[in-house]
Amino acid sequence: MSVEATMRAKLEKEFAPAQVTIRNDSSKHAHHAAMVAQNGGNGETHFYVEVISPAFEGKSQISRHRAINALMAPEFERGLHALSLRTKTPEEVAKGR
Repeated sequence: MSVEATMRAKLEKEFAPAQVTIRNDSSKHAHHAAMVAQNGGNGETHFYVEVISPAFEGKSQISRHRAINALMAPEFERGLHALSLRTKTPEEVAKGR
């Protein structure tokens, strides 16, 4: 299973999100050492991830990000290098925050 598919499955199971958006930005970082080390520059190392979930209600941005990074610890151990995270509740989205 690809890193992207693994991340999506984990996020959906853990946070029951209203929406998950994952964009593979690895090609923008093909010259980075971490990227080149994986399959000669064809790895899955950098992602933009947006999660909109009621599970984030009452949690700070840092708590939300820590929860996602902890969930993805095995992927980081296998070569995932960076996540750019955007985490919101459905209410925050509705209010335009």
